[in-house]
Amino acid sequence: MEILAFGVQADEKPLIERAFRDQEEVRCLDVFLNEDTAPIAAGHEIVSTSVNADLGAAVLEILAAGGTRMVAQRSTGFNNVDLDAAERLGMTVARVSSYSPYSVAEFAWALAMAVNRRIVRASIRTRDFDFRLDGLMGRDLHGRTAGVLGTGKIGEAFARIAHGFGMRLLGWDVAENPACAELGMRYVPKDELLARSDLITLHVPLMAETRHLIDAAALKAMRDDALLINSSRGGLIDTAALVGELRAGRFTGVGLDVYEAEAGLFFLDKSLEAVEDDTLARLVTFPNVLVTSHQAYYTEDAVGQIVDATVRNVLDYRAGRRSENVLVPRS
Repeated sequence: MEILAFGVQADEKPLIERAFRDQEEVRCLDVFLNEDTAPIAAGHEIVSTSVNADLGAAVLEILAAGGTRMVAQRSTGFNNVDLDAAERLGMTVARVSSYSPYSVAEFAWALAMAVNRRIVRASIRTRDFDFRLDGLMGRDLHGRTAGVLGTGKIGEAFARIAHGFGMRLLGWDVAENPACAELGMRYVPKDELLARSDLITLHVPLMAETRHLIDAAALKAMRDDALLINSSRGGLIDTAALVGELRAGRFTGVGLDVYEAEAGLFFLDKSLEAVEDDTLARLVTFPNVLVTSHQAYYTEDAVGQIVDATVRNVLDYRAGRRSENVLVPRS
């Protein structure tokens, strides 16, 4: 029976088709799952979705009415899924609980270095044969302090790179990571971390407790010359408050791979359309801000692991097995 995969990127398609080749038939669509596209899944018992899929109650009800019994999400985060509705409808929901932490940690560092050393501005200048150095001065990170909010696998990978740079490490999490402590990380309250860190990076999941973890008060607690990096989930930062601080001339650099209103924007070509999101439009105009389109996870290694885990989730569903990836078990 054919599996329908929504939101498949061009680079991702051959990996999915190859992974499923000996197990299941799969059809890949480049459209994202939402209320308008959900009827396409009629007659498909299993659908696979991307990180920006709409899996709210309305969409799940359309899927269930069309015969879908399993949703295999190709991401770790599941804040886009109405798990209560899925359970009520008798649908199995699985995610990818982990994949290469290095993909995200390394990209977070790419953002940090790009905004610190003004790489984008320098590249644009040299393409115009403008070789001045005015406005391109960065700072050594050696000897400065990195604050890591969330010290799980990705946060640990980021901390190891920071340690290699010779940075002091501050951490904040609900539980300490012994591997980070061995690197010399000191766990402190969030406010202290924000006030003392030259570089702040976010690696926590998005849930009710962490939504707008970096709110107006948190932003004001940060140093005026801090670097702020978010490669986790857009909703961790109050973007409107961030724009307000940037307008006041604060922060050396901000690197964002995620945006709290990215659904319906990221992964799509909007270059010929009028920009309706005033907050995002203002955000990208700041010369010390770099926004990318949720690509931190997008390496051959990580996507390959995501796809392989998705195949295992489908096979487990077929066999009636339950793994750590299952969010709503088969009824």
